[in-house]
Amino acid sequence: MEGIAELSQYSLIIAASVVLIFSFFFGEISKRTSIPSVLLLIVLGIVAKLGLEAAGINIADGLDEYLKILGTIGLIMIVLEAALELKLDQDQIVPIIKALVIALVGLVGSAVVTAFILMYMVDGFQEGNEFLHALYYATPISILSSAIIIPSVIDLKKEKKEFHIYESTFSDILGIMMFYFLEGILKPSDINGHGSAGNPVVNFAGSTLLTIIIAIISSYLIVIVFQKIKTSVKLFLLIAVLLLIYAIGKQFHLSSLLFILIFGLVISNMDLSFRGRLNRFLDKEAAHDIYHGLHVITMETAFVVRTFFFVIFGITITFDALADWNVVGISALCLLTIYAIRFVLLRASIGKDIVPQLYIAPRGLITILLFNAIYDKLVVKEFSEGILLFIIIGTSIVMTIAMIWDKRRTNGAINAVKQTPVRTVKWKIPDNK
Repeated sequence: MEGIAELSQYSLIIAASVVLIFSFFFGEISKRTSIPSVLLLIVLGIVAKLGLEAAGINIADGLDEYLKILGTIGLIMIVLEAALELKLDQDQIVPIIKALVIALVGLVGSAVVTAFILMYMVDGFQEGNEFLHALYYATPISILSSAIIIPSVIDLKKEKKEFHIYESTFSDILGIMMFYFLEGILKPSDINGHGSAGNPVVNFAGSTLLTIIIAIISSYLIVIVFQKIKTSVKLFLLIAVLLLIYAIGKQFHLSSLLFILIFGLVISNMDLSFRGRLNRFLDKEAAHDIYHGLHVITMETAFVVRTFFFVIFGITITFDALADWNVVGISALCLLTIYAIRFVLLRASIGKDIVPQLYIAPRGLITILLFNAIYDKLVVKEFSEGILLFIIIGTSIVMTIAMIWDKRRTNGAINAVKQTPVRTVKWKIPDNK
């Protein structure tokens, strides 16, 4: 059977170009119908796989490594894109804190309940550490997908859109930190002494604090240095520096995504970041040029990486596990948990106006990426990938239905106002008798 290695370079160029063209049109369809473009990309990958298999070509094998690389770059670009959109005005402090609390409580609450479901319905978790091991597996399932949410909420009201950008970005960062914190507790030391040494809580707090300090210092240095570079070819150099620092940070087990977030916030809020004595180091015109150029490149790169990631994910999907009723039952319980916890959180913190926010809770890029990154000795063979597929597709479909309904409701209200005739009433002095 022919594989990806046997395809000609021109066939791959044609395929990549067609995928990007489809992705552009999917984005336009998404704007008009509220169907997430990511869901359409996954379907495109599934259709492409079926078509290639019918032609005797199997390209699914060996794509997992590409998926990991694309997922990591996509994650960086998506978080950076979101950070560049966030303006830290005084009026935004309360919404940001509210989104942070909701993201944290939602993540932990969903992960804990999901862990109990997995612990009692899936065999193979470590004896003595069943709950923590199950929580390790439940964490990726509990993380919101900013890759799906951010492009999908563009047409929502300003307050709702900003809430979803804040919440999904915080969920990504906190979820990744929680995942590797649990891995640090569960990961056994090898014969050379590598692994979890010392108190994992102290290690985690120390690495987080160190990341924040390095992120703040390096963010200021990058802005100051790059504003002095006069050549026009410097934005991809800046991207390369960010990727380099991220990768080096991961090698030293630091929370590298925090660096990306902090850098984005520093450059998108320069008036706030460079205050007082720091203001003399800032060339506002040059720095703003970097910001706008970086914003464009980040958006374009995120679009390309997101496109190929979800198409490749669609190609790698296997449907055998979907016929297992145990998988269906576990997935249904996990979905019920996601929306029940979310309902309680939003109802308590926001009030009655929680539609469509309640249903905007898709799982996607981070979930897939972290499952692919599970430490070899912590892999549970009894855990079916069908659970992952059900939850990703299920949350995306629920979100699609909610967004379509909300768009129709909004359009209906606008049309009703337009059709209401404007009348004039002659005013007269009221009779006080």
